[in-house]
Amino acid sequence: MATRKVTLSLDSGALEFAERAAKAHGISVSSWLSKAARREAVRTGYTPQRAPAEPSARSDEAELTAAEKDLRAQG
Repeated sequence: MATRKVTLSLDSGALEFAERAAKAHGISVSSWLSKAARREAVRTGYTPQRAPAEPSARSDEAELTAAEKDLRAQG
């Protein structure tokens, strides 16, 4: 999946949670935050606009489907 480098500001508590969770899952903080943002968007009802599928769009769609499945499994 394509990535973009961005700058974010997080309160120190949120960053500490993210760092601990990322470490526990064996992934980078950036990867963990990306997945957490996607899960939260799905949880709060975001539905992406449909556009012609490109290779990266197909992988995004697959990740979105997986996030929705995980969310439903968690109740």
